Amino acid sequence: MNVLASLSPRSLAAPESGIVEVVNYARGREGLIPLWVGEGDLPTPSFISEAAQASLTAGETFYTWQRGVPPLREALSRYYQRYFDKNLPMDNFYVTGSGMQAIKLAIEAVTSPGDEMVYLSPAWPNFAASAALSGVRPVSAPLEFTGGKWQVSLERIATAITPKTRALFVNTPSNPTGWTATREDLAAIMALARRHGLWIVADEIYALYSYEGERAPSFLDVMEDDDRILFVNSFSKNWLMTGWRAGWIVAPAEIGQVLENLIQYSTSGVAQFIQAGAIVALDKGDALIAENVAKATHSRDILCDALIATNRVETLKPDGAIYAFLKIDGVTDARRACLDIVDKTGVGLAPGTAFGDGGSLFMRACFLRDPVQISTAAERLSGYIAAL
Repeated sequence: MNVLASLSPRSLAAPESGIVEVVNYARGREGLIPLWVGEGDLPTPSFISEAAQASLTAGETFYTWQRGVPPLREALSRYYQRYFDKNLPMDNFYVTGSGMQAIKLAIEAVTSPGDEMVYLSPAWPNFAASAALSGVRPVSAPLEFTGGKWQVSLERIATAITPKTRALFVNTPSNPTGWTATREDLAAIMALARRHGLWIVADEIYALYSYEGERAPSFLDVMEDDDRILFVNSFSKNWLMTGWRAGWIVAPAEIGQVLENLIQYSTSGVAQFIQAGAIVALDKGDALIAENVAKATHSRDILCDALIATNRVETLKPDGAIYAFLKIDGVTDARRACLDIVDKTGVGLAPGTAFGDGGSLFMRACFLRDPVQISTAAERLSGYIAAL
């Protein structure tokens, strides 16, 4: 009996992660500097972990609110008031088991099998794979790359829209490119969505990792009350909580029961002790966010300055997010290059082939790490490039 053949074609079509392939190839090597995944080098701070531990000690281990406990949703409301100057009631917030689940639920909420969603590429690969698993066709609208800088093309987005399109997925600041939409970009995309009656799924997880101001422009700055937008987000990056698997959706209160139902039939909610840590992260973590952004800024400058100085790397310092997306002169196979680089330098990069249209000649490096370690990685990579 062929067990694989008995599985659904949809499950069999789920792609292996091109990032994880390189991670598994080199995991555990001595002296490795892992820049391949999107996380920092420090564990979650104790003030967050201790809140979760206190919740466990208090016996908060039962089923809880599907939408998230009210104190967490109220804390999210305060967070948006501080950083986005928006007074959103807690009925606009829905707690999910990670940013990835927030994306999956948003796809399920606004599309049906056979529909299409347009997204900007190169892009974090999990969106397109998740859409396909839901029976939705992901259609890329590639960003333009000129002189080391990425820019959005409204014409490419408009061309990608068909009668089957139901939504646009927009990640800004972008993983992996660092492209950051201007307020004018967002207004133009919003107008396009209105004209075609489309939903927007806005992934603004890196909004506070902005190197041009306190935060990046947001669809919250340009939307009107009746615009169809779902915001997906995560606790992973701002508060060093990647392993906690906690995120949220910002959505119109009118669809709250629908989102609660989708949560019910996927995870049935997020553990209360995890939510206890998330509350403290939101209410007491502003200094931590500032430290992370300062660290990312310093390390970005170290890495990008060193690579640009080789005169063999086509890139500019990204305006946002926590990644350098590198195009090395002479490299035509990014996957093979990443394997070669980890063998010869001990630096782990993510191959651009994992990020879809427009990314095949690039490699991604996460710089949210100790600047001393980033300096070592930059020196090793510069030496590798010089030897090509």
